[in-house]
Amino acid sequence: MSQYIEINPYSSNKAVLAEIVNALNDGKVIAYPTDSGYALGCKMGLKKPLQQIKKIRDLNDKHNFTIICRDLSEIAQYAKVDNSVYRLLKRATPGGYTFILQATSKVPGLMLNKSKKTVGIRVPDHPVPLMLSGALGEPLLSTTFILPDQDNALVYSEDFANEPCAQMIDYILESDYCGYEPTTVVDMTEVPVEILRVGSGDISIFE
Repeated sequence: MSQYIEINPYSSNKAVLAEIVNALNDGKVIAYPTDSGYALGCKMGLKKPLQQIKKIRDLNDKHNFTIICRDLSEIAQYAKVDNSVYRLLKRATPGGYTFILQATSKVPGLMLNKSKKTVGIRVPDHPVPLMLSGALGEPLLSTTFILPDQDNALVYSEDFANEPCAQMIDYILESDYCGYEPTTVVDMTEVPVEILRVGSGDISIFE
């Protein structure tokens, strides 16, 4: 059964974050608010919670997961970033974007795009995911929480109670703000960059 925990985006939340970090290290799955709807998250490199997320969302093995990074320096540890890409990332983070980048060896093979060796990376414009990654000390493996029969992410924590698959989530974090518009997806593995999906992030900075 899911445990609901309130998290204040404007506070340090030390006790809450300590509990969630312990849960993540133990292989638990969490749901948390972002600037683009609720997301499901777990610790990178652990197979059991990754499979649990796939079951919750009815995903196949080809699904591309993302990682939540705190800042540019952390992105550079997990993705290959040259000077031109760095300048674009600096303008676009934090923000409503998902960046597709070539992964470094620090990204667990479980979550890589096997054919392209790429990884999706986010620096959300929302304090809660940044708090979580900061407390964990590494990026959080993540995917938007879209129900199997829906097109859009859940944005209200009270909706979870009505969804049987949500009962497989160990912790549901509640906050007073959750965005709703999907991210803009930008493939930065080639020059020029390619916009794969237009969402909340302004695409003019890539033109």
